[in-house]
Parts: sequence; C-alpha cells; structure tokens
Amino acid sequence: MPTHSALRLGAAVCGALLLTGCANHLSERSEHEDRVERKLLSHSLFIDLGEPAVLEVPQRHIRINEQKTFEVSEFEVTRRYDRYTPYQAWRELYEIPFGMVSVMAGIGANVLNVALLGRLPHSVTRDPINYGFASLNPFLNAESKGRSQQNLARLEEQLKDKRTEYSSLPWAERPVQVKAGTQTHELLTDRHGVLHLNLLDPPFSEQDASKINTLHLRVEDPGDGTSNMAALTVSRALRRKLPEARELIYADLEDADVGQWTQRVRRLAEMGMEEEAREMEQSLIELTRNDPELQEELLASLKNTGRAAAVSGTP
Repeated sequence: MPTHSALRLGAAVCGALLLTGCANHLSERSEHEDRVERKLLSHSLFIDLGEPAVLEVPQRHIRINEQKTFEVSEFEVTRRYDRYTPYQAWRELYEIPFGMVSVMAGIGANVLNVALLGRLPHSVTRDPINYGFASLNPFLNAESKGRSQQNLARLEEQLKDKRTEYSSLPWAERPVQVKAGTQTHELLTDRHGVLHLNLLDPPFSEQDASKINTLHLRVEDPGDGTSNMAALTVSRALRRKLPEARELIYADLEDADVGQWTQRVRRLAEMGMEEEAREMEQSLIELTRNDPELQEELLASLKNTGRAAAVSGTP
C-alpha cells in the first residue's frame, strides 16, 4: 500500500498540474502590410545668382533650390502570431459538466447524421465533440476566442522593389545669410524659393555703399549641415549711384512740387534704374489719387519727359 508521503507527493503533483495546466493553442493569425524605406544618398543646395555675373542694378532675384537623391525600398511585411487560450483552473468547474453534455450531443448528432446520409455540417457533428473533449481535460481549457492572447512568432519581410528617386524643391521661406562688407544679414526667401535682393532697401540702405564690393550668400540646412555659398560682385558704377538713388527714393515726396517729382523719376531712369523709376511713378499716381487736377498735371509732366505713365485700372 502506498505510504502517506507518497500520497501527499501525488496530491501535490496533481495540484500543481491543475494550477499550471496547458494553453489551448488556436490557429495562427497573420497580418500583412507594405513598408517603404527611404535612404538619403545625397543632399545639396544650389544658388542661382542669375545674369549678368556682376550686379549693375540694385535689385536681383536669386533662386535657391534644394536637391535630394533617395534610395527607395518597398517591402511586403508579414507578421505571424501564435494564438492561444491561457489556462485558468477555475474554469474547469463549469467546462467539465458542459463538456459531458457537448460530447453526448455530438454523439447524438453523428448518429442522426448516419440516418440523414451525412447531410449535417461539421459544426453540428464534429465541433461539439472537439469542444467536449477539450472541456473534459482538467489540464486544458476549451478554446475561447473571446479571451485569446497572442505572441509575435516571426516577422517576414520580402523586398518588392528598389529604385532611386530624385527631388528638387525650392528653398521656400528659409533663411539666407548675406554678408555685405563687414555686416551679415539674414533674409528670407519667398514661397517659391526666391530671394528678393535690393540694395536700396534696409538693411543694405543703412550701410555705406562704397564698402559693399561683394555680396556673399550662404545657405545651410541645420538638419544635416548641408550648405552652399556664392558670391555676387557689385559693380563700381552701381556703388557710386546707390547714395544718390537712395536720396531720390526716400526723400519726402509731399514737400516737393510736380516738377521735382518728375525730375526724380527721370533721374532714376537716367541712372539705369528703370524698375525703381516705375515704382516711384506708381507711388506718385497713388499719392495724387484724391486730387484729379494734381494727378493730371503729374501725368502731363511725365509725358513731357517721354514717360507714358498710366493710372492703375485704366487702359
């Protein structure tokens, strides 16, 4: 006869088995997705100073582009998960009775299926028996999708495509450092990546024009330190004209008469600053908008100097 110690040992082993049990493994589940990797191969910035190489007029539109080269890899990713129903010993209190009923129901369904010449589906004949035997096993819970858990079993990646892509985008609304003489200014490009440079406007108008021999431009991407530099020479003739042009543009218009206005426009045109001359014409026309007689006098005076200015909104 077994000793008391052997009985205690057997009871302990059975108890441990009841507490630990086994997980009920379910069918494997898979997830599929496409993944794209973009690897930067090269990054560069280009400064287009335009023509001519030497700056002869105060204004210049400088275009800046950013170019990148990528290696693009497309992968098909499959994640496979092991699914299982974790074991909980207390569930055997109701699974075992239900298992007995389920087995009996399955046997009855199979007997009936013989009479019906196998017309009953597997969900009626096989599934109840499978569920019943799983429920009767004291070390295994019946399959339950509602409380199933999963672990990532393996990750599979398959390369579908690999190619090289190029991008060229404007340096839009980004800073540009411009060194003029001994001073360095930070300007911004517009949304098209164009830097509107004008030596008649601040901050350049506040400097001594005779000391601005060359404009040094520098752009840098703080993300990876990519940078580029360019230099634009300012002609000696332009440096001599800048002080007079600034005086003509920024001197008060309202304290002058029509003749002085016209003289200022004409003088800007004579210095080769036609764009500035047109801008002043339009400013004067706008200034006299509420005085039709004064405006008519202005237009006639401009016409006498050979300039065909027109009121905005008229043909």
